[in-house]
Parts: sequence; C-alpha cells; structure tokens
Amino acid sequence: MIDLITCRGLSKTYGARPALYGVELHIGPGKIVGLLGPNGSGKTTLIKLLCGLLQPTAGMLAVDGQPVGPYTKSVISYLPDRMYFADWMNVQDLLDLFQSFYADFDGQKAAAMCHALGIAPRDRLKAMSKGTKEKVQLVVVMARRAKLYLLDEPIAGVDPAARDYILSTILTNYNEEGTVLISTHLIGDIERVLDEAVFLKEGQVVLHDSVDAIREREGKSVDALFREIFRTIPLEGGGF
Repeated sequence: MIDLITCRGLSKTYGARPALYGVELHIGPGKIVGLLGPNGSGKTTLIKLLCGLLQPTAGMLAVDGQPVGPYTKSVISYLPDRMYFADWMNVQDLLDLFQSFYADFDGQKAAAMCHALGIAPRDRLKAMSKGTKEKVQLVVVMARRAKLYLLDEPIAGVDPAARDYILSTILTNYNEEGTVLISTHLIGDIERVLDEAVFLKEGQVVLHDSVDAIREREGKSVDALFREIFRTIPLEGGGF
C-alpha cells in the first residue's frame, strides 16, 4: 500500500533558522492523525510544504506517491489557520467558486451543511462573526472528496461548543478512504477522534504511533504524554 504522506530527511529553514530538520514520516490512507506540538514546533510549516505553498530546503516529500505539484494539490483539501476569503463574497459565491475549481467538491453536501448551521446562501462573509466564518470555511473544505485533508489549528480560538461542532463535522463528512491530518496543541479536545499521533518538537518528529499503542505502552493518555514531553514549553492559551 502506497503511503499517502511520505517525508524522508525533510528539512526547511528560514534564513539560518531551521523550522523542520530531518523529518521522517510515513502516513497511510484512512486515518485521522493528530499533528501535535507547541507553537513554533513546525506544524504549519509541514502543512504548507504538503500543500506546495513552501518548498523544502532539503529532503524528499510525496503525497499519494507523487512529488508535490498539480496532482497532489488536486487531492488535498486545506484549511489554513486564518480566513482567506474576500469579505464581499456571500455563501453562494463561495460554493460556486469551489464547485468550479474542484472536481471532487459536493455542492449539495456543502449547501446542506450550511442549512444545518442556519446559514443562508445570500449571507455575506463580512456580516458574519469570526466563529461563523470559520464554520463556513470548514464546510467548503470538508465538502470535498479529497484524499488528504490538512486542517491547521481548526479548534484554536473557539469555544468548547464550537470545538465539538467542528470535530463532529470532520468525523461525519470526510472521505473515509482519505486521511485527515489535524494540527493542534489542544490535545485533550481531539484525542478521542484520533487514530494516530505525531509529536513534533523543535522541527523534528519525536514520536509517531497509533493512539491505542501509545496508551498501552505508556499507561497514560496521549494528552498526558504530550504534557510530559512538552512540560517545559509554555503553550498559548494556558500552558501547564
């Protein structure tokens, strides 16, 4: 079986500062994987490399057995850590844009998800709250039948009820033959949905295993192990 994500000796530096160094990572299809680490550990850099928004400094990177390029971009559905849609757009504009751009986009599914949220096709983004905008952005990402969903901090900065909605939306709408990679440092909120966990520390993978194996081997939750490994590193939003 071909790995959906393959990294060999992957490195990325910004000037003299390494963001990723010698990353070795293999992730198969049909998984929900947590990309876990404190701010500055390299999570967003890895996701942007997978998307083709950044170029590696060294090493090899492939998605679905192919080097990053037009094909890999067509099978990746990316949720960035900030809103990037124009405020003048309304919901229908957004759905039409995705429908015309991505062959795997399910417009009916997206419309149904918006309806369930009480969001009308003519609602404008500029009139929405930050939380509603983030939900709309999640809808268009999850309405694709992608092979790889890259979600960069999808639950950061939202209240617990919104986190539950976001995780429920991910679980009930992703292509089960594909893989979801969720970047976060809020481990306790997502651990229950994960199949595997990847710990990033200072740009390097320090642990990659199934959640069940981690719990059995360590005798503790993934969240507790994360707090142990990163206990000297304060995290945004509270720390330890």
